[in-house]
Amino acid sequence: MTTTTLTDPTTGAGTVRRGPLRGLAWLVVRQHRATLYCVLALVVLGAAVIAYERGQMIDTLDAAGWPRENAPDPVVSARVWNYVTLALGLLPTLLGVLVGAPLIASDTEQGTAQLVTTQSVARRRWLIAKLTLGYCVALFAGLVLSVLFTWWWKPYRSVLPAVWMDGSVFDGTGPVLPAFCLFLTAAGITIGVLLRRVLMAMVVTLGFSVFVNIVWDRFRDGLGTSHLYTYPLNAESSLGSYQDVQQLDSWVGSADGTLYGWGICAKATEAAQNACVKDKGIVNNVVEYLEYDQMNAMQWTGAAILLAATALLTVFVVWRVSRRPL
Repeated sequence: MTTTTLTDPTTGAGTVRRGPLRGLAWLVVRQHRATLYCVLALVVLGAAVIAYERGQMIDTLDAAGWPRENAPDPVVSARVWNYVTLALGLLPTLLGVLVGAPLIASDTEQGTAQLVTTQSVARRRWLIAKLTLGYCVALFAGLVLSVLFTWWWKPYRSVLPAVWMDGSVFDGTGPVLPAFCLFLTAAGITIGVLLRRVLMAMVVTLGFSVFVNIVWDRFRDGLGTSHLYTYPLNAESSLGSYQDVQQLDSWVGSADGTLYGWGICAKATEAAQNACVKDKGIVNNVVEYLEYDQMNAMQWTGAAILLAATALLTVFVVWRVSRRPL
């Protein structure tokens, strides 16, 4: 096992490094430089793809005379859009598995942590340097790509193939993507501290990320307060376009406010259906929905929950590493 020292090999004097990174910070960055280069390359590639596709889309819309004329269909390749949104959705998981899980587990497995902390570096100082690196990488990747994807989607959301409550858009724009990157990175670090083996920590982090994404998909609608829209049973809804309104559920209702499922009067004959409607006094359609204007508040609420969970995991990691042998 090779180690990196901070002393000159010929004189033994401390090496003076010029620039923002010195001492332990330089050592930690140098130790994980391969991971840093990979993340930077992914961010640059993602930024280039988003900027290029946005430019191509704008050219297509301008040639069609949008917004004075109807936008052509599609304005962007469905395959490209799916690739971009899939990559953004996988980014937090990749950071958790490739950055978070090995960050401390690799040092405990190889014995580097004991070597560093038994010399002149305090354990907590070493841990803070490692956590700072992991979180800065996650925040940088999530923030840059979130800003660029928001720049692409928000002004042209009416012509793009995804509504605001789709996971690909809601989780890829605004503060949610950086918060998700930080949370799964913190989860990977925590799992690595507990398991102390890199490969096992990466596998468990991957499974945990899949579980979190499944739960988040079910939890996302609950980030905002839904509204009810009522209109006559045989009338047309004027609620708004699907781009602005996300319908969560729908019922039929009586004049006294009692709600029934749509199939309550699904009978074999029209006469039986009419008799059922009359018997139960059904006179309205009722729709539960969320509005696009709620998106910003919902995203910040979700980001706050993820950041709070990140803080809790960080506190646990600091406590665990400070109290237990490495």
